[in-house]
Amino acid sequence: MKTYSIQEINHILKGEIVGNTTTSITAPEQLDAATTTEISFIGNKKYEKFWSTSSACVAVVNNDIAIEPGENRAFIKVNNADLAMSQVLEMFAPPAPVFAVNIHPTAVIDASVSVGNNVKIGAGTYIGPNVKLGENVIIYHNVTILDECTIGNNTTIWSGTVIRERCHIGSHCIIHPNATIGADGFGFRPDPEKGLVKIPQIGNVIIGNGVEIGANSCVDRGKFSSTILGDGCKIDNLVQIGHNSKLGKFCIMAGNSGLAGSVTLGNGVIIGGSVSVKDHIVIGDGAIVGAGSGVAADIPAGKVMLGYPAVEARDALKQWAILKRMVKDSSK
Repeated sequence: MKTYSIQEINHILKGEIVGNTTTSITAPEQLDAATTTEISFIGNKKYEKFWSTSSACVAVVNNDIAIEPGENRAFIKVNNADLAMSQVLEMFAPPAPVFAVNIHPTAVIDASVSVGNNVKIGAGTYIGPNVKLGENVIIYHNVTILDECTIGNNTTIWSGTVIRERCHIGSHCIIHPNATIGADGFGFRPDPEKGLVKIPQIGNVIIGNGVEIGANSCVDRGKFSSTILGDGCKIDNLVQIGHNSKLGKFCIMAGNSGLAGSVTLGNGVIIGGSVSVKDHIVIGDGAIVGAGSGVAADIPAGKVMLGYPAVEARDALKQWAILKRMVKDSSK
């Protein structure tokens, strides 16, 4: 079990220690569940009131905290407690699953595959013709990577993922279990004789560097050209990205959200949980769409939208307030 003194943790965080404790710190934990040997976090002033009932011996806090730590307890003051939390979690993180051999003997790897230095490939994985794997790529068990794909340096692909033919994934990416990259886009047209005719999807998916895609998420291939995810995008679990959509850099999509085909997101767009975005919509740089919203029209850069259909957040809140008053008045 890993243990650290408060001084060792602060050496990494480079904060200011207020108070003191000699307790060896055994784990990070949320305030209400922490024990006397654990470190916690206060990232917002509204949580200060919970410190008095917490058993944590140390808390990482923002510089503007207004309370004292108490006897044999301490704070580590930092500029951003949320960012510091990620550093502490990394210190206590358990090791990744172990590969007994770098390439498991049950993996099926075509002779034409280019394998970089220090690549690890788990049991039951299939890698098709003309795939190129960069250096330090980790591919866990039962992954499928089909023909002519490329995987960049230091990318990790977790078990059950399927990456279909001709798709390209950048460096330092993480693809979580059972994600599907490059499945056919949802394209059908009515035909009076045949019913619904499938439209061939002959494009691919291009994923930039530093992208993370959550478990059971799907990124469909383009109909003509490419579905594109820019550098640094973070995609949650159970997200659908439709064919020919294009995401700029550092976009966020929360769980159960979905883009229909040919949606364009600018840089730094945030899509909340369970948001639905209609096809051919353009959402400008830095826009935010609140959870549960339905987007049926383009959104200018920097706007905050909410509701179904989505309107500017302040207008949505006014509408909800009016409806609440109407309901209240009708009950009198």
